[in-house]
Amino acid sequence: MTYVVTESCIKCKYTDCVDVCPVDCFREGPNFLVIDPDECIDCTLCVAECPAEAIFAEDDVPENQRAFIALNAELSKQWKPIVERKDAPADADDWKDVKDKAHLLER
Repeated sequence: MTYVVTESCIKCKYTDCVDVCPVDCFREGPNFLVIDPDECIDCTLCVAECPAEAIFAEDDVPENQRAFIALNAELSKQWKPIVERKDAPADADDWKDVKDKAHLLER
C-alpha cells in the first residue's frame, strides 16, 4: 500500500508533508504535489501534517478521488523530488476548501 495526494492539494501545495517524509517520496509540480508509490514506505507521517487533508492511504482514498492513485504514479515519474518545505502559494488558504478543482491541475 502507498499514500496518495488527492484533489484538495491542487492550488494549495502546502509542503508541510515534505518535511516529515523520511524517504523523500514527494514530487513537485506547478500547483500540486504527488507521492511516488515506489518510494513511499507507508509511514503515515505525512497524513497528519497536511493542512488541506489531501493525503490518504491508497485503500482509503474516497471513491470520487480514486483517479488520483494513477495520477500520483504517473506524475511521480515526470516531476522532480521535493525534499525541503517551501512557502505555500500566497492564496493557498483561499483554495484549501474549494471542491471540484481537478481541472485546475497543471502538469
